[in-house]
Amino acid sequence: MRRSLGLRALVEGEDLRMAGRARNPVQGFLLWLRRQPPKVKTALGCVGAIAMLVLLRFLVVDHDNLFVLAEAIHSVGIIVLIYKLQKERTCAGLSLKSQELTAIFLAVRLYCSVVMEYDIHTLLDTATLATTLWVIYMLRFKLKSTYMEDLDNLPSYYVIIPCAALAFLIHPSTAHNVVNRILWAFCVYLEAVSVLPQLRVMQNTKVVEPFTAHYVFALGVARFLSCAHWVLQIIDGRSYLINALGYGWWPSMVLLSEIVQTFILADFCYYYVKSVLEGQSIVRLPSGVV
Repeated sequence: MRRSLGLRALVEGEDLRMAGRARNPVQGFLLWLRRQPPKVKTALGCVGAIAMLVLLRFLVVDHDNLFVLAEAIHSVGIIVLIYKLQKERTCAGLSLKSQELTAIFLAVRLYCSVVMEYDIHTLLDTATLATTLWVIYMLRFKLKSTYMEDLDNLPSYYVIIPCAALAFLIHPSTAHNVVNRILWAFCVYLEAVSVLPQLRVMQNTKVVEPFTAHYVFALGVARFLSCAHWVLQIIDGRSYLINALGYGWWPSMVLLSEIVQTFILADFCYYYVKSVLEGQSIVRLPSGVV
């Protein structure tokens, strides 16, 4: 007990000394936030997310632009990976399984987009799929010697099989062919959890180098914007949501998938922003994060 209290006092004392040396109020706030219990951090995160939704609602007139922006940011994240692979000639810290899962849901979504609703999203998905396939090629062949296969240890079927089963049970009730509707649901569910192998790799290493951190943060921002798109559609009572998604459980599952994607990456995004504000190029994750 004494040792525990002494350790806590030491940590708090160190935090106070760091706060005294903080260069700006933001760093001081981060130090204060780090000392708060998980419930307080969660509550503050929810308040921050709600504040961002309110801000986006008034700043963005056409909320469909949020979805386009989310896909564009995902593409930027892939470009960051390409730059990393070309410049550093290493794929250390990257999950091949996450890239393969991303390619699967993009390919399925591209097919559904072509046969169901050809639009700007089709072009964005085509570009993102092409670059993702290039990243997979580099990981599998050109830079295979630097691939951390032992750390990329989350089996892909743990992700694919539940998504396929859920898609078979809950899918859109629109007038499209039933196979296309099931495929559409599958890509939505798979997209929500495709980043899990990448998070497992980061959990195993505890240290995330800059380019990988930029890529995962871009995914987190893209997921938040996509989630904001659907939430704002519901808040505004847009009939488009029902017309596009159908009735029953499916609209709720789409929204739930978006929320799951956002919360999966929220913890990492917090530590990413914290590292940037503290001037650290490498993101260090404490035990239990991700």
